[in-house]
Amino acid sequence: MSRSARAGLVVFGVLSVVDLLGPLLTDGQHPPMAVALAGAVIGLASLLLVVAAWRGASRAVIPLVVLRVLSALSALPAFFGSGVPAAVVAFAAAGIVATGVGAVLVLRDRQRTTAGAR
Repeated sequence: MSRSARAGLVVFGVLSVVDLLGPLLTDGQHPPMAVALAGAVIGLASLLLVVAAWRGASRAVIPLVVLRVLSALSALPAFFGSGVPAAVVAFAAAGIVATGVGAVLVLRDRQRTTAGAR
């Protein structure tokens, strides 16, 4: 596994831990507790996939990317809701950007590996 892929997995790992901590960090409104709990479930599943991918299970990469994208999509309402604090919007934006960076790093390595196997 390349350095860039490992960096992408680290990014996904950090995002997964943040998702896991979501229920402890929410005020109950931003995000709502139900969203924070769903995010924690996504975070736990993502963290398990990060570990599997780190250990070499290439089949874990695509489900990991899908879960991280779903998590990023769950942050979109922060941009459209009224009364959402600016810090929450900034945090949501940072999470979306980090998800994109992590996905590019992980998938780029996967694409190289697939192309090299041909």
